[in-house]
Amino acid sequence: MEDEELTKSLLVAQQPGNIRIISNGVGSNDTGASASASASASGVTVVLLLSAFVTACSAFTGGFVVGYSAPAESGIIADLGLSTAEYSVFGSIMTIGGMIGAVISGKLADIIGRKNQTMWILDMFYIMGWLAIYFAKAHSRTGTGEPNGAWLLDLGRLSLGFGFGLTCYAAPIYLSEITPKNLRGGFTSVTMAMIPFSLTVAYLIGSVVNWRALALIGAIPCLFLLFGLFFIPESPRWLAKIGREKEFEAALQCLRGKNVNTSEEAADIKNYTENIQQISEDKILHLFQQKYAYQLIVGIGLMVLQQFGGLNGFAFYMDEIFELAGVPSIIGFIVVSIPEIPAIALGSILIEKFGRRTLLMISATGECLGCVLTGLSFLLQSLNWWTEATPTLVLSGILVFKVSYSLGVGAIPWIIISEIFPINVKGSAGSICNLVNWFCSWLVSYTFNFLVEWSSAGTFFLYASMSGLGVLFSATLVPETRRRTLEGIQASLIHTLQ
Repeated sequence: MEDEELTKSLLVAQQPGNIRIISNGVGSNDTGASASASASASGVTVVLLLSAFVTACSAFTGGFVVGYSAPAESGIIADLGLSTAEYSVFGSIMTIGGMIGAVISGKLADIIGRKNQTMWILDMFYIMGWLAIYFAKAHSRTGTGEPNGAWLLDLGRLSLGFGFGLTCYAAPIYLSEITPKNLRGGFTSVTMAMIPFSLTVAYLIGSVVNWRALALIGAIPCLFLLFGLFFIPESPRWLAKIGREKEFEAALQCLRGKNVNTSEEAADIKNYTENIQQISEDKILHLFQQKYAYQLIVGIGLMVLQQFGGLNGFAFYMDEIFELAGVPSIIGFIVVSIPEIPAIALGSILIEKFGRRTLLMISATGECLGCVLTGLSFLLQSLNWWTEATPTLVLSGILVFKVSYSLGVGAIPWIIISEIFPINVKGSAGSICNLVNWFCSWLVSYTFNFLVEWSSAGTFFLYASMSGLGVLFSATLVPETRRRTLEGIQASLIHTLQ
């Protein structure tokens, strides 16, 4: 009975946009009054571009955090006198910070705001983390043998991980809530693709500068983020959720442009928010009801797909992979990095042309092919067949994997998660999905070396099989949300699940 009431309320709230529901749960494009169409499918404004740029700075810093540890390893160990075990703590403690950030990210963004506080907080943790690493002193020992230097290094890495954990939720949610339906996929795709792109940038810069300089370079996007936060608006949908009506209307008008009629879009958002909040409260246990089971399965499944495809195996240990294949690291990094920029641009264009689900399937298929090529190269190497082709096959495999990841898998899961959950449980859902992503990230990075010892070829064939399962998962369960308003997506999902 409650679900029927929710469905009716949401559909009534959508009447200004005349949304048409279809049976596969993805819905058609909104049609109807021209005023509504123009309001919900607006063009690009300066404020929207600035908001996307500022958000991209947070994502870029997060990727730089992940990529920092590999090129900095030898320099930090030599300069600070760390043992291999101590450096392993430094490298892995980021995931602990990430998990902590993931657990509180959704609730934090719901309580204090997407931009006004959450993005300020994550930026402060980024800046503190980079400065702590930069000022870490040489490792020394007292007469009792107690360490007196590495703690600042570890504290900085923990702080960076915490900031990245917040970013993984705050960035896509903020962008999804401020962009018009016709631009949401492209803007969010480019922003979240900054994570794998900046990871590679960290590799390249780290190969020519020392670890302290690399830490300062990592802090540069944080300064852009800090400065930009003064000039971008809060999420209109969050302002509507907490009842700040005047600020909500002002933020929406600022984002859409002063000459755009936002009355229809504003009415849709307010009606939806009021109806959804009257029916249910935002509690984490709310997510485990049957009516949210589909969204939760899709959200968690996408997080597993993104990580179990082998990203962190390539990201954290790419230098080791090149070494095993006999490829010079600097050449390898350059070859696999350059195509990422056009791949990111292409993905942002295709996501609104072909849709989230189709591009996700293409991207996961490419990941599968990249892992198969990499695994095949090591299989041939172990059999002493065609060993002269190993470097070429490895480079080709990693190149295909990285380009495919940048094309869709890197960004689309975050886009869909930011779209499919209703605003009353979005914070709790975001925290759970974010935590699953970080746990899977840790699991892949922790097990990689053990798997390689077992079988280099088998490791990448295993990742290929996971990407293949991801294609099937996307084809059968992931909804298409292209060119739908967030409110329209909720109406169609709830209607279909009745």
